[in-house]
Amino acid sequence: MRVSAKERAALRAMVELARWYGEGPRPLGQIASAQGLSLAYLEQIVPDLRQAGLIASVRGAHGGYLLTRHPATVSVGDVFCAVEPALVPVDCLEEDASCERLDRCATRAVWQTLAERIGETLNATSLADVLLSSEA
Repeated sequence: MRVSAKERAALRAMVELARWYGEGPRPLGQIASAQGLSLAYLEQIVPDLRQAGLIASVRGAHGGYLLTRHPATVSVGDVFCAVEPALVPVDCLEEDASCERLDRCATRAVWQTLAERIGETLNATSLADVLLSSEA
């Protein structure tokens, strides 16, 4: 499975917000700068994170964005699912996939197991875990 640029950028932004959790909102420009991300690209990702309920915006002179939940309760899987709905290693595992070999595919079980393990790992790793590993 390849992690998309959008998933990587979303995770970096969320880790930056997790770093400042409980200290008020952070301007998007500050998040982009701290993580070496393009502000324009981050502006395209933020709506997905907001719609998923992972971040909230605060207006005003001291406004910006903040996490809606404690970093220990937000998984990497939550972040990835907010920006890329399908986390599957092969197309045939997608919900609307139609494969002529589905009933006789010898390898589908391998891909299904791989998808499950990836999902388990992403869902078991919180933003707090990512922060801890980056500080070690």
